[in-house]
Amino acid sequence: MNNTAKFITFEGTEGVGKSTLIQNLAKHLTAQGIDVITTREPGGSPFAEELRSILLKNNAQMADESELLLMFAGRIDHLQNTILPALAQGKWVLCDRYIDSSMAYQGFGRGFGDEQAVQKVQMLIDNFVPKLPDITIWLDLPVVDGMIRAKKRGELDRFEQQDIEFFERIYQGYQFIHQQSPQRFKQVCADGSPDDVLQRVLKQLA
Repeated sequence: MNNTAKFITFEGTEGVGKSTLIQNLAKHLTAQGIDVITTREPGGSPFAEELRSILLKNNAQMADESELLLMFAGRIDHLQNTILPALAQGKWVLCDRYIDSSMAYQGFGRGFGDEQAVQKVQMLIDNFVPKLPDITIWLDLPVVDGMIRAKKRGELDRFEQQDIEFFERIYQGYQFIHQQSPQRFKQVCADGSPDDVLQRVLKQLA
């Protein structure tokens, strides 16, 4: 594993263990002498964190288009103020969610995978996101298993409170992305212990 700056994103439905994996991977990379930052979406910069509080608030009512545009407003700020500067400094960036979440959640979850909804998300990516991940880790876990895990964490946010059909559509979105971009979008089994998952991911990064 070389030290060249890499932008790695992590995707999956709720409760798949992204946060734990990112923490464990960051520790592993740091021990290898690699300079790492961890970040997240929505959020990752002061302005984007303000939007995160709106997007995840349980009583926030908004149109699907508003949700999508807020996601990208935060993403652009996050990219310009956190991700790109870190990469320019030679740091590895580990990001919990990025563009693929918008395709899966807004394009498929909200948009039912309709061609127009998918094209809308892709248009925003093409026009406003100048940096794609070097690799994306899709933590794959059955939706029901992930929701059981999520409910154990405590109060559910606005997304986590959606019905199971919403998350099944999101899962279909991730399958779609994997089919479209198999070289970048790596499918990794999220079942097993945190160390099991970490070892699977390290093989993808080798």
